[in-house]
Amino acid sequence: SLGIFIPLIVVNCIVLGRAEAFASKNNVLASSLDGFGIGLGFTLALTLLGAIRELLGTGKVFSLSIYPENFGSLIFVLAPGAFIVLGFLIAAFNKLQKK
Repeated sequence: SLGIFIPLIVVNCIVLGRAEAFASKNNVLASSLDGFGIGLGFTLALTLLGAIRELLGTGKVFSLSIYPENFGSLIFVLAPGAFIVLGFLIAAFNKLQKK
C-alpha cells in the first residue's frame, strides 16, 4: 500500500544520510548550503529521469504530447524502464566527463 511512496522514502534517506555525514564534520553554513545543493541535485536528477521515461513510454512530457501515443514503449513506464534510462544517463554522463 506504500506503492509510490517507496522511492520518495529512499531518496529522503539518501539525502538525509549524506547531509548528516557532511554536517558532522563542517559548520552550519557549509552544511546548510551542502544540504540545499544535494537536495536540488537529487530533485533535478529525478525530474530528468522521470521526464525521459514519460517521453519514451507515453510520448508526453508534463502532459504535452510530443509524438503519438501508439509509438510509446510500455517498458519505460514500468520499473525496468527506470533502470534502463538510468543506465543510459550514467553512460552519457561518463561520456561527457571523458571529453
